[in-house]
Amino acid sequence: MALAYDAAGDGPALVLLHSAVCDRRMWDPQWPALVDAGYRVVRCDFRGFGGTPLPDRLHNDAEDALDLLDALGIEQAALIASSYGGRVAVEIAARCPDRVSAMALLCAGLPGHGPSDELRAFGEREAALLEAGDIARAVELNVDTWLGPDADQTIRQEVRGMQRHAFEVQLAAPEGAGRNEVGIDLSAIKAPCLALSGGHDMADFRQIAARLPGLLADARHLELPWAGHLPSLERPAAVTDLLTGFLRETVPAG
Repeated sequence: MALAYDAAGDGPALVLLHSAVCDRRMWDPQWPALVDAGYRVVRCDFRGFGGTPLPDRLHNDAEDALDLLDALGIEQAALIASSYGGRVAVEIAARCPDRVSAMALLCAGLPGHGPSDELRAFGEREAALLEAGDIARAVELNVDTWLGPDADQTIRQEVRGMQRHAFEVQLAAPEGAGRNEVGIDLSAIKAPCLALSGGHDMADFRQIAARLPGLLADARHLELPWAGHLPSLERPAAVTDLLTGFLRETVPAG
């Protein structure tokens, strides 16, 4: 299998998709609770993150995730996805609507979203630091930008380590590596969706979450006033309760 992954538990399948600041370890706080709630839980590292290297060719993260489901014999799964992982989840649900039973999107990206000046400026600053070889400052830029005020020093250090590892893997990418983007039709999505946003997050992601009920057939938006961009790490217990409650409504276990 191309993607590094973990799988545990029995019951309805549940796939955790990480943000581009982290890797599959970001779900450590939720992992045992979701397994104990009666789900077969899978989490993976996208290419260029955690334990998954980049290939010397273009790849598509949604196709990789679907290939993983095929390899595990999973015909349908609920998706819990953070940030960039949310963008991937939306692509999966649009391309293969019958394979997604429900989606919980945490401060998600959205295919086709045009970045604001603020988000574009962040990307330019990050790229300039990496081009200058200053990985440490690029890491701190991400930690300071994406973690909200409730993130303690332990969480900040964990995100720091995941982001630094991702940069190191991606900067060593072989020639020809990169993401292959495809167009999608949001109207094809059938799965019920919970879209969470953070009151301290960048406006792009708050706006995406607020728009989703008007774009998807069955979606509701909830803003967490205390949260930054990574609420599952900032207040893990509170987010775990929200996720298990949503799953009980949409994909009950047992």
